[in-house]
Amino acid sequence: MKTLVCITFAACGLAAPIAAFAVPPSAPLTRAQVQVELMRLEKAGYTPSAGDEADYPANIQAAEAKVAAERAKQLSVTRSDSSPAALVQ
Repeated sequence: MKTLVCITFAACGLAAPIAAFAVPPSAPLTRAQVQVELMRLEKAGYTPSAGDEADYPANIQAAEAKVAAERAKQLSVTRSDSSPAALVQ
């Protein structure tokens, strides 16, 4: 029983550093990436210069939802264009 406990602790001790590196930390966004995202939100209807702070959360959330829907639509079109069935026809 004592050996089993020692082996279990040793295995956990060896696996912990591997688990720490399993998910790389996300890199901070660059200025260009932030500007592109802001342009997408503005195209979706968000106006940061409007100064309407009462509707701020709802406005940006609506714009983010529109951007996410556009990305999903583009992704589905891209996937359907590259599917094997589309290539056969």
